[in-house]
Amino acid sequence: VQLQASGGGLVQAGDSLRLACTASERTFSNYGVGWFRQAPGKGREFVASVNWNGNRIYYTDSVRGRFTISRDNGKNTVSLQMNNLKPEDTAVYYCAVGRTSYVSGTFPYWSDDNNYASWGQGTQVTVSS
Repeated sequence: VQLQASGGGLVQAGDSLRLACTASERTFSNYGVGWFRQAPGKGREFVASVNWNGNRIYYTDSVRGRFTISRDNGKNTVSLQMNNLKPEDTAVYYCAVGRTSYVSGTFPYWSDDNNYASWGQGTQVTVSS
């Protein structure tokens, strides 16, 4: 599955952005999707995930209440709505598709990047103070 991440940009603290992850194949709808981010000089960090049918959603603590992940299987798209952005949200954001179809999963499962098979190219989000 090829993934295309888009929607990044340069914004000020408190602003919003909406990232989109679009897949090339219809089977995308059978797999969970996660968003990760990597800030300069830091490791890759889990941000949010949604399982294949949307009934299991997880967030890392630092974004819960500000970010919302959603999926539209009819459009092969998973979105990440990011509100009240902070300078510490600055990073390259990546989406990824789970290795195994029809997984409900738990937070430890979806936050482990080893459980993802395909990764998008990343989109830069920069938040100025």
